[in-house]
Amino acid sequence: MFRMPVLAAAALAFASAPTAAQSIPQSELDERYDRALAAGYKALFMCGAIANAERNGTSRTAESVEEWELAGIQEPLASLIGDMPARIARGNDEDIDYVAVEWADDMPPRVAVQRPARGCAILPTGSPVPVEDVDLFERLRRDADYFDLEGENFLRDPLADVGFDAKYGADARTTAVVIVNDGELLSEAYASGFGPRVPQRTWSVAKSIAATIVGAAVQRGEARVEQSAGLGVSDVDPRRAITVDQALRMASGRYSDTPGNRTDPLYYGGTTVRERAANWPLLHRPRTVWRYANNDTLAAITGISDTFDSKPPGRVLREMGMNHTMPETDWAGDYVLSSQVWATARDLARLGQLHLNNGQLPDGTQVLPEEWTAYVSSPTGPQPDETQWGYGAGWWTMGAFEGIPADAFAARGNRGQYIVVVPSEDLVIVRRGEDPAGGSGFDIVQLTRDVIFELNDL
Repeated sequence: MFRMPVLAAAALAFASAPTAAQSIPQSELDERYDRALAAGYKALFMCGAIANAERNGTSRTAESVEEWELAGIQEPLASLIGDMPARIARGNDEDIDYVAVEWADDMPPRVAVQRPARGCAILPTGSPVPVEDVDLFERLRRDADYFDLEGENFLRDPLADVGFDAKYGADARTTAVVIVNDGELLSEAYASGFGPRVPQRTWSVAKSIAATIVGAAVQRGEARVEQSAGLGVSDVDPRRAITVDQALRMASGRYSDTPGNRTDPLYYGGTTVRERAANWPLLHRPRTVWRYANNDTLAAITGISDTFDSKPPGRVLREMGMNHTMPETDWAGDYVLSSQVWATARDLARLGQLHLNNGQLPDGTQVLPEEWTAYVSSPTGPQPDETQWGYGAGWWTMGAFEGIPADAFAARGNRGQYIVVVPSEDLVIVRRGEDPAGGSGFDIVQLTRDVIFELNDL
């Protein structure tokens, strides 16, 4: 097993390298930065897709990851990523230790390391390839399941199979549809090469997972949504008054530099949560403006991070029955719960069912406050403009769409990740995909209408 390199070694390597005075045009600097991001993207996704599948007792090939996770991504990364050689390094136990991707002749490769308890993390640009050392983590053992997992020999059921129809998106690439009704796994279908044990990155569905982890801490009495998210440098800093609730509702009032708050330097560049997400300035009074921001979810999670010593997110999710889900951290150890979680479609269905059951597990254990479902699905703060989607606390509301029950809410993520929860229909719909950036997208609202119609017509 390999562990992350000591960063001082990287600093020493740079210090000993010869330097030359030079002027670099901005265009060349941007091109080099894009290559570094593309290599980091490839290393992290190759590591996460393969290692998390193998952890769940199945497999992915590098070719499969190239076909799905690394295809249809945003430019300029899409044009750069294919020609970058990737090396997958395995230890004596045959588990992935790291993935290294070449990107520049005069720099070390971008490296994503796998830690058994915290998944894959992309190291800072310029970090040396890891060196063999003692494994500091116990390997995770996963067992309990409350939607029976019977291996890969399953039928592609017609009800779920409708989600693969091109009418929901001309260029949509669906990988999985799971439908749960009345607490039972009613129907599921998967693309070739995928199945009940194959996880995918959740992207921003992780924000709804983050809100659930906050709810679990509230239920244990270890956190309150009214508490400070811990932003700011001192108690006199106005940002210290931003609460976990305001962060969950995308209403912190902080600045973000792009619509949707792209966080590429964190996701693929090797910076950390505390470097990238915590230090943005305040522009509006909290809870007066809605601004979708990865930074806010990351703030909500770091605001309760003192609870993770005894209850790390992975353990919390396993206690909820999500035994095939891996929340990952940055290389410094902070959870990237705005996006970087790998989960199976069935685990996401379990998350939806937990909210249908008002935070209660099948055995009667209350793991979320009874009112948590109402809390996360209530759009009580400022709302997004020019859309029928509303926003609660880490979850989207969808009752404003014609033909959709008023109590419906959803988790939504990049490339077509969805969990739809409809309490009045006792229904959970999960759709996974690898839809192309800038494409037609996937019409989850129409799929929800169609599934409800079919169920009511039975």
